[in-house]
Amino acid sequence: MPIKMHYNKKKLKIGLSSFCLMLCSLTLVAQPQNDLVVDKIVAVVGNNIVLHSDVEAQLQQFLTQTNLKEEELRCRIIDQLLLNKLLLHQAGIDSVVVTDDQVEQKINQNMAYYISQIGSPEKLEKYYGKSIGELKEEFRPMIKEQLLTQQMQSKVTSSVNATPNDVKHFFDNIPVDSLPLINAEVEYAQILRTVPVGEDEKTKAKDKLNDLRNRILAGEDFGTLALLYSQDKESAKQNGELGFVNRGDLVPEFEAAAFRLKNLVDISNIVETQFGFHIIQLIERRGEKINCRHILIPVKVTAEDLVRTQAEMDSIVKLLRSGEMKFADATEKYSDDKDTKMNGGLVVNPATGSSRFEADMVDPTVLFQLDKMELHDYSNPMSTSTKEGTQAYRILYLKTRSNPHRLNLKDDYQRLQELALTDKQNRVLEQWRNKKKLVTYIRIGEEYKTCPMLSDWLTQ
Repeated sequence: MPIKMHYNKKKLKIGLSSFCLMLCSLTLVAQPQNDLVVDKIVAVVGNNIVLHSDVEAQLQQFLTQTNLKEEELRCRIIDQLLLNKLLLHQAGIDSVVVTDDQVEQKINQNMAYYISQIGSPEKLEKYYGKSIGELKEEFRPMIKEQLLTQQMQSKVTSSVNATPNDVKHFFDNIPVDSLPLINAEVEYAQILRTVPVGEDEKTKAKDKLNDLRNRILAGEDFGTLALLYSQDKESAKQNGELGFVNRGDLVPEFEAAAFRLKNLVDISNIVETQFGFHIIQLIERRGEKINCRHILIPVKVTAEDLVRTQAEMDSIVKLLRSGEMKFADATEKYSDDKDTKMNGGLVVNPATGSSRFEADMVDPTVLFQLDKMELHDYSNPMSTSTKEGTQAYRILYLKTRSNPHRLNLKDDYQRLQELALTDKQNRVLEQWRNKKKLVTYIRIGEEYKTCPMLSDWLTQ
């Protein structure tokens, strides 16, 4: 949803009206196991309902992130949920379509973010008392609604843009004593290159896994061998068992092999994924859900592999520093990071969706290197690892660095342009809302009719 600007004499406040559409990309709102919420319908927009639990779950999340009083925050939340539901209602009328692939991609992005915040998939499952697959199914309807709402809002505001005059006018209308302090920020890009393993090491891993597979086929217990030999430490503790998963929950190569298994006695052939080599055994199938166990043997990286990759990265740095190659071109040609490869290597802040990072939001090892670099400088190759734990090297590029300062046109034009655009989109969206509410059935529970900001919804 749009970001409304609220001014006072002390500071510039960026309102909370963005959090409903951003919700699925920022926070989990499912209740942990045994946390019972008594539910009821508190509002209806068209054929869409707003539940008491929707409001309260968001209230508890955002109370820790704002200095607004609880009642005011609750009113803001219901206001935004009403707008979400109106957009969703119109999306149905206009036949706006969201594909299953779009939903799946968004779910996977969100899960990756949640896991990075809580520490591991196992910690996430433990906290909510549900498997990753179950959590994904629980969020699927919510995320589909979110995407439909976003697409409908984009349709309403697609023609809006912010000209330089709009930006200046927006900035000039912010009271001087309300200009916020902007913390020091950096923007950086990277070339990330995984260390490729030699064929000899792959052969060793496959030979070991073939030996284990033959032992299982000869009668030894798969689970016992998984406990003893699998390098997936978490599942090894469960005799290799992964728990019930849906299609889309696993990496593609593993999933394809696992879902091809028909009988409980079947053992897959060796399957190669980004994690190494696996063999898989089907435990149980329930419709389109399966429970299986596996043994993972990763491929070891040798000292020679490390030296060779570092030498390649050294050569890339020389090309960059000599001006023979641009960083964006080098990223596209050499980087293995799918998230940044086609974006000039620019790293995006998962918490904000922008490329700007405050110091406490940057990986400490990256920040340590960036602090030593001059603007537009390139780092020497740094040893690191990918999200999957694969050894890699990366080259950093420091794009921008800002010192703490008051919001101003010179240093913060891009930020102000984004805010000015959002402000114009807000006004267009408000006009759209005022028009559509006249032809849409809207009912609000009595407990919310005292909210001043909901008066527009009650005026037909």
